[in-house]
Amino acid sequence: MEHKKVSVLGVSFDNKTKETFLEELMDRVNHKQKSFVVTANPEIVMYAKKDSAYMSLMKEADYIIADGIGIIKGSEILGTPIVERVAGYDLMLALLEEANKQGSRVYLLGAQEEVLQNTVKTVRERYPSINLVGARNGYFDFSDASIIKSVQDTQPDMVFVALGYPKQEQWIQHYMTTASKGLLMGVGGSFDVLSGKSKRAPKFFIQLNMEWLYRLIKQPYRLKRMMALPHFLREVRNEKKQFSKK
Repeated sequence: MEHKKVSVLGVSFDNKTKETFLEELMDRVNHKQKSFVVTANPEIVMYAKKDSAYMSLMKEADYIIADGIGIIKGSEILGTPIVERVAGYDLMLALLEEANKQGSRVYLLGAQEEVLQNTVKTVRERYPSINLVGARNGYFDFSDASIIKSVQDTQPDMVFVALGYPKQEQWIQHYMTTASKGLLMGVGGSFDVLSGKSKRAPKFFIQLNMEWLYRLIKQPYRLKRMMALPHFLREVRNEKKQFSKK
């Protein structure tokens, strides 16, 4: 049975399968409802825990998705297990697939220009029925309201924002204050994978929930970032102890 929300260190995750997310999000797109989607891993949760502005921004999201096996482990430690990990990249591909079936209007925002152009090329090849209404790299002044207007003017049904946290969520929050419709989702480094710049872990690693290990082997400089995971699990255990005392 799926619970509506699972709180992990103050962040409320939606406890749904990928299929349920997809169904609900497409229903909202088709009814021209606004949807702010956050894909959160332990690193993002730890950042939100120490940054109150980012935490309150997260509370404005319509959906917070457990993107990272650490979140699943944390929910299990707390005794409120989340049904499955939903990788942001996989959900983005599933949404693009649906957009292709429906001829939806899609906008791509973020990444370096070369990566962005290769992402555009891939989307056009793989999803020829998508109406790709615009694309812009991630190098712009985030306080520039004209960027938001230029995206909104294309009337997109979906906007995938690859600016990395916390910038992508901050930008989406600003966008949502004046938008009339659209699904907006922060997708981090997903354009790097979609464009072919970075390789996703082989299925073997993904099935064993060890995608993080593959990334670490390929990109040893990520070690410092990876250290957020043991720190996160330690914090979760502390939270569990505090609940037990009450």
